[in-house]
Amino acid sequence: MNRLTPAFRRAALGLAACCALLAAVPAQAERLKELASVQGVRDNPLIGYGLMVGLDGTGDQTMQTPFTTQSLTNMLAQLGVTVPPGVNMQLKNVAAVMVTATLPAFARPGQSLDITVSSLGNAKSLRGGTLLMTPLKGADGNVYAMAQGNMVVGGMGASANGSKVQVNQLGSGRIPAGAIVERAVPAAVGEQDTLTLELHRSDFGTAQRAVEAIERRFGAGIAEAVDARVVRVRAPAAQDRVAFLSRLEEIEVTPAQQVARVVVNARTGSVVMNQAVRVQDCAVAHGSLSVVISTQPSVSQPNALAAGTTVVTQTSQISLNQASGALQTVSGGASLADVVKSLNSLGANPQDLISILQAMKSAGALRAELEII
Repeated sequence: MNRLTPAFRRAALGLAACCALLAAVPAQAERLKELASVQGVRDNPLIGYGLMVGLDGTGDQTMQTPFTTQSLTNMLAQLGVTVPPGVNMQLKNVAAVMVTATLPAFARPGQSLDITVSSLGNAKSLRGGTLLMTPLKGADGNVYAMAQGNMVVGGMGASANGSKVQVNQLGSGRIPAGAIVERAVPAAVGEQDTLTLELHRSDFGTAQRAVEAIERRFGAGIAEAVDARVVRVRAPAAQDRVAFLSRLEEIEVTPAQQVARVVVNARTGSVVMNQAVRVQDCAVAHGSLSVVISTQPSVSQPNALAAGTTVVTQTSQISLNQASGALQTVSGGASLADVVKSLNSLGANPQDLISILQAMKSAGALRAELEII
């Protein structure tokens, strides 16, 4: 039987205590702005391609990134500088970069945006560079912002004689307020007689509770649940729309209990379960199997008068260890604290617990959805 390490045992006991407290606390009401968003009020991603100059010899190797020199030639031509054909520019202070930003809802021309700049070629570092004027386009191909500014890189590095030291990422960074909005995205919030609320998580119970809370505040018949995600609300005149939305977002709604779910990260061994998870009585036997193979080189040398040659051979030793796994009863739990206590009684580490949960789900003893990410 596997044994829990002291650190894991203390963490498990702390988790059980927290779960006991959570089980005793009823569901808390949340503001509607935390549970839903207004349809049409959304962010829009922007992207652009540009050049960064002023690098201290850490730019793209132009022989390997021809698009950098091509972009620089086109930019110089627009500025009235003609590069003779066939000239092979060996540049070290220029790098091709991709610029990304997020255009928030209701952004207006002249507003500043933070942008992220990432190297596209083989530049060693973008530290100390300056981004030249770069148009940022949306999904429709239109330009919504112009970016330009000095780079801020949160890393540093040095190399000499084949040795290299680097802290954090040098190929990307941010430019605070590095873009200016040139075009606004129209929002349809004030153009219709109704407002549509979209819940962040689909749930029929939460949608119905949202409708009841809205009608208690503004009157019967003002809201209706279209499905498990969409709630439609009759809105007042356009001039009173902002005040109405501000009061609507502050309404408190108690969300319905979520579906029992266990989320397993097979790469890290993390297991997270919500408060609705339950287990039924079952018996579990689990033992770990470990195989260790160790290989040591040895030299085989013939006698002095023999005609053989000296060779190196490999000597391998294989050991197999299988821990005992006696059948153990897992009692059914009526709360999350009981579930954690029952699973901890198996003495399994988190990686073994993943296999146990999968087997319990197949046997019908785990009353929850098992999601593996």
